[in-house]
Amino acid sequence: MRKHLFTLFLIATVMSYSQSKNEDQIPFEEIPEAPENYSGGNVVARMVEGLGFRFHWASKDLTEQDLMYKPSEDARSCRETLEHIYGLSKTIYNASKSAPNTGGEEISNWSYEDLRAKTLQNLKEASENYRGMYMYDVDKLKVIFQRGERTSEYPFWNMINGPIADAIYHTGQIVSFRRSSGNPINSNISQFTGKKRN
Repeated sequence: MRKHLFTLFLIATVMSYSQSKNEDQIPFEEIPEAPENYSGGNVVARMVEGLGFRFHWASKDLTEQDLMYKPSEDARSCRETLEHIYGLSKTIYNASKSAPNTGGEEISNWSYEDLRAKTLQNLKEASENYRGMYMYDVDKLKVIFQRGERTSEYPFWNMINGPIADAIYHTGQIVSFRRSSGNPINSNISQFTGKKRN
């Protein structure tokens, strides 16, 4: 009996350590240090980092009840909203390389943890790509959608008022949804400083 209890204790300890270690590796617990100048790429990177910080905390520690919550029968659930934000994060990342968005990725069977981590990773890599770009670099970027043989290209301006703004908007919905389902966001988060207050 003691062996079984010790084994269970050991498994629980390892799982707990593994979860906290994984959480430490997820980006945007704090917003990164500000760049030294206001180049076009640095401004876009900072917008993406602000989104990443907000999404990190809005999506942290969601329960099954939170994920299923929807404000009305016709609305998206919290889980469906997370999936939509993932798609936007992919578009934000692809635009940082002028890579086409081809769609068709099956994400409905991903765990909530994977969906959250991959969204934040897309945002981290996008912000790293944008940082240091000058205005003429950003000006060359395109937002590209490719569906089969059909390709549509848009100027980078559409990225700012489109996917970046849209992802911030939907992240706010997650905050509202989780408050309505009884699991409000951590009140020690400062959106202004991009840090967690002690």
